[in-house]
Amino acid sequence: MKKILLTLLAVITMATTVFAASTKQDALNFFNSYVSAANNYNPEITAMYSPSARIIREIVKPDGSTVTRVTNTQRYISEMRKSQIVAKVRNYKNTYTNIKVEQTGTDTYKISSLRQPSGESYKLKAYFVVKKQPNGKWLIIEEMMQTKVQMLINAK
Repeated sequence: MKKILLTLLAVITMATTVFAASTKQDALNFFNSYVSAANNYNPEITAMYSPSARIIREIVKPDGSTVTRVTNTQRYISEMRKSQIVAKVRNYKNTYTNIKVEQTGTDTYKISSLRQPSGESYKLKAYFVVKKQPNGKWLIIEEMMQTKVQMLINAK
């Protein structure tokens, strides 16, 4: 009986590990689809955000100091739609490197990276907290990006 219980426990542990790895990969796949949508100016990108997402911009000033601005999803999406027009004309894109995915809760993952804006040599910190919804859809529930050129979320 003890041997059967140990075998059952081992099978459950392996199944849990496989499930967790699959979900982590699903979170990364969602992030990659976000990057593709953003870099291709897909208007559907706005549906990738939770209506209550926390949007954070950390403005890096020339002297290295930072100012943090936070806004709501509605305002951010409104500004994003306007800026997509200019971005498309300029062929603006972001490249993400050093991507790390860590589980922060049930069906919730933090994806950290370095973001390099097109035409620039510097890289800035960025992270996205994504959560799988009960209906199976992934949404961004928090986003933080450092920026040197603040176009969205007016800096003061």
